[in-house]
Amino acid sequence: MAQITGAEIFVEALKREGVKTIFALPGGVVLKIFDVLHQQKDVEVILTRHEQAAGHMAEGYAKATGKPGVCLITSGPGMTNVITALADAYMDSVPMVCFSGQVPTALIGNDAFQEADNIGLSRPCTKYNFLVKDVNDLAQTIKEAFYIASTGRPGPVLVDIPKDISMDKADFKYPDSVSIRGYNPTYEGSKWKIKQAADAIMKSRRPILYIGGGVQLSGASKEVRELAEMTQIPVDATLMALGAFPGNHPLSLGMLGMHGTYVANMAMHYSDLVIAVGARFDDRVTGKVSEFCPNAKIIHIDIDPTSIRKNIHVDIPIVGDCKCVLQELNNVLRATVNGDQKELRKPWWDQLNEWKTAHPLKYEQDPNQLIKPQYLIDRVYQLTKDRDPVVSTDVGQHQMWAAQYFHLANPNTWLTSGGLGTMGFGFPAALGAQAAYRDRLVLCIAGDGSIQMNTQELATAVVSKLPVKVFVINNRFHGMVRQWQDLFYEGRYASSYLDQTPDFVKLAEAYGAAGLRISTPGEVDDGIKEALAIDKPVFIDVPTYQFENCYPMIPAGGCNHEMILEDPPELQKRITTGAKGKKESKDTILTA
Repeated sequence: MAQITGAEIFVEALKREGVKTIFALPGGVVLKIFDVLHQQKDVEVILTRHEQAAGHMAEGYAKATGKPGVCLITSGPGMTNVITALADAYMDSVPMVCFSGQVPTALIGNDAFQEADNIGLSRPCTKYNFLVKDVNDLAQTIKEAFYIASTGRPGPVLVDIPKDISMDKADFKYPDSVSIRGYNPTYEGSKWKIKQAADAIMKSRRPILYIGGGVQLSGASKEVRELAEMTQIPVDATLMALGAFPGNHPLSLGMLGMHGTYVANMAMHYSDLVIAVGARFDDRVTGKVSEFCPNAKIIHIDIDPTSIRKNIHVDIPIVGDCKCVLQELNNVLRATVNGDQKELRKPWWDQLNEWKTAHPLKYEQDPNQLIKPQYLIDRVYQLTKDRDPVVSTDVGQHQMWAAQYFHLANPNTWLTSGGLGTMGFGFPAALGAQAAYRDRLVLCIAGDGSIQMNTQELATAVVSKLPVKVFVINNRFHGMVRQWQDLFYEGRYASSYLDQTPDFVKLAEAYGAAGLRISTPGEVDDGIKEALAIDKPVFIDVPTYQFENCYPMIPAGGCNHEMILEDPPELQKRITTGAKGKKESKDTILTA
């Protein structure tokens, strides 16, 4: 076979990895690669308008499909722009391969035009990174990049390709497998530890199954459901695990953590056994570490040994892939379980049901007042649940309300930024999922603050025919910031009030998308149905009540059982008379 260029090797390697879509933005040092991509039809190139968005689209693609997302960006500012997406993917363990262009090898270190230290910049926020120095190593490097990104605890991998490497020629030999010294993820858990875990489960009277994003990543939803149903153990899900266990299942207690349900947090605090699967005990879940689950023994199953005992002491650590470990655990339990497990733990279930009844998620929607965000999200859920949509969110109050009121039934249907909390994530991530599933309903729940960080991708949505439906919760505030200022800063809205936002309807139309506005509670259902019927991208602007707060809420540094459930009396009084330092009614009508 004749030798081919590095750019051709790049494209052939993508094909061997089964890559169907790549999110990309060109620049001088990657033009050879783009030229080769332009001349083939097996890999779709979606041109983004910003490199950060290209990274988030790759994340959305990966979260929706379970396969590595791929993006291609240029050197210098192209690399610095994608750093946020890499950091986001690293925090949430998203399998992703980012290819960056670099100045020619002879110029590296000379401050050449659009040169940046891509390896140094990405080292803190990637699972691994490569600088290709010889075209003969390119194919092997790409194979290793996909292997590292998708095995063990997944994460983003960077491959930095200098301009001359893309133009040099070499024989194309793509390896069938990869073996990397020092990198051997453990998939099978210790049988002895699994037996210990099974014994602890059988002895417990107040157990809780605490599932994290690792359940999604390992494809362990079936095994989690089998474990929960066999043992009749209630399930708490983290923000990243939503959908991994059906949200409307009788055993589901909903999301736990800072804005989790009352019953989910109380169950965690008063349990005698916590079975943590693919979760990392982050601060949004544990609250005050010294008082976290004071009477519970803890089992922790995770493929990443560095996550175990990192934040919380664990009694039974099991290093291994969630799916593999749960399969073995279920086998052991299946031979052990006898009788009605729910009857065995009836006092525990009585307590759980009492908590559910006493403090359910709730809101009140007056038909004559502004739309409550919870009402909108609840109605979007009710009108779309039969279509099993993929739901993406930005970051803020709307994200928490979506987590509370969208009861996802299946894994890989929830796209959100958890660890990094990246505003601007939601819309491009939704586009990435839509690129993967052209005929599927993809929704984006966004705030008027966060959506403005990547609205330029409306052009990408229109040109690439990605009919995502974006519901903009428009309260003219950075809502979560405003909520904290109301609760902890005496209502001083320091830089949180957005006194100028665009007309989102006109903005969408300017890009060739559709724009709608839903202004009153009575228009909500018809507006949602109208948006769903439009076969192109839609921005739905929804002016909402400005001072609605998201509860329950565990204050930073608080304990899981110490939740704020509603606005304190002094806050209720203040928000009816003060906004922006002026006297305004809480029913102030928002206009575009």
